[in-house]
Amino acid sequence: MTTTEIQEHAAKLSAETNLFNARVRELGLRDIADFYWYHCVDLPHGLTTPGVYDFRQTIREFPFPADMRGMSVLDVGSATGFFAFEFEKRGADVTSVELDSLESLDRFPGQPIEPVLAQIERMMISESAAPRNFTAGELYFNLLEGPFRFCHELRRSAVRRCYSSVYGLTAEKLGRKGFDLVFMGDILLHTVNPLQALAAVTPLCAGSLVLSQVIPDNAEDRPAMLYVGGDNPTRDEVSWWWPNKPCLIQLLKKLGFRSVEQTGSHIATMRTSGYQNERAIFQATR
Repeated sequence: MTTTEIQEHAAKLSAETNLFNARVRELGLRDIADFYWYHCVDLPHGLTTPGVYDFRQTIREFPFPADMRGMSVLDVGSATGFFAFEFEKRGADVTSVELDSLESLDRFPGQPIEPVLAQIERMMISESAAPRNFTAGELYFNLLEGPFRFCHELRRSAVRRCYSSVYGLTAEKLGRKGFDLVFMGDILLHTVNPLQALAAVTPLCAGSLVLSQVIPDNAEDRPAMLYVGGDNPTRDEVSWWWPNKPCLIQLLKKLGFRSVEQTGSHIATMRTSGYQNERAIFQATR
């Protein structure tokens, strides 16, 4: 990917965002100028949020039933809420999980929060814009809560929002003992303790667990986990661990899932740069 190609992708998304913001203003809706849209979400009035990731076509690669009526679904790490709203559209009763603050972001032991917040702000504003010096609360609202609530209100959604880290999820907190489907989309690679994260969601899963995950590109047959977090204590590398396929399968079986299989993969394209990365899709069944 050349610098020119990256700039072209960024310019295209920026133009799309400006048109979206202008249309929202015309409709007299709330001020969303500072929002960061993680997902493309279809809304009333012909609106589609200018998300960094567009899963509207690639969702077909996931093993989700077309008809989810009567199903209870837990969407862990919901962000703007594309998958939660899609499950609801298919008829499911959905609980969406997201952090209660950016201070709750998982980070390496001893890593201060300030560099992480600064990196998030750089991600959220264009290179041509001046720093806004948002507070942590403003960053959280513009990145997670505001975009989700905007979509939730316009869609007249009944999706419930639960605020928790993946490690703190319990049946008591969620108000339900077991879910027919638990979905973890690109969550595990952002956890410092992936086994602890899997162990937290396992008791909540009464049916199947679907997750997408980067799998190291090697031919190693032995279960192993690749560390990709770097050695700079002031830099947030976003990812820390990439388990290989035998490792992930064995961990899930060790946690009590009867069968675990890779059902396919999907390509996630960052619309800010055009960069593509492949995620393996796994389904584990109780």
